[in-house]
Amino acid sequence: MLTSTDFSGLLNERFFRNLLPIPALDQLRIGVGTPDFKLSDITNNTVVKLSDFKGKQPVLLAFTRIFTEKQYCPFCFPHIKALNENYEQFKNRGIEVLLVTSTDKKQSQIVVRDLGLKMPLLSDPSCHTFRTYQVGQALGAPLPGQFVLDKDGKLLYRHLFSFLDHNASVKTLLEQFN
Repeated sequence: MLTSTDFSGLLNERFFRNLLPIPALDQLRIGVGTPDFKLSDITNNTVVKLSDFKGKQPVLLAFTRIFTEKQYCPFCFPHIKALNENYEQFKNRGIEVLLVTSTDKKQSQIVVRDLGLKMPLLSDPSCHTFRTYQVGQALGAPLPGQFVLDKDGKLLYRHLFSFLDHNASVKTLLEQFN
């Protein structure tokens, strides 16, 4: 059950490692491939390698900010729900959505269950992939960002967090695949 008053588990090693603000860096170039990674897919109990999609289908990488299985970023929670509610729209267009979180396997399993996630939730508790994609960090967790990749793995669009524009809308993300 989601609650806003249960802070248990918040002050963990990951929190302190991501405490100091590091701004997002806009260094990945449009039209160029993005870094490969391999992460556990908690939703489907498999391992996902980004390069497995290359040459097969476009991908939306959605880095999200979840503090613990009970504490969601107030900007990311509605975004996660919107992506999940519209997952079929992406799938019907041949697009895979990969939601990346910094919660560990146990926390991520609770997130999948509580939110009824249909899309893959990839667990990156080391935050290595977040750092590779340079989404930044602040106040205990990496910042969100969205990366639209064509079927050849080349970057078509990126959205990095700002306080004025937290996450790209589902509509904006779908438009990038035209």
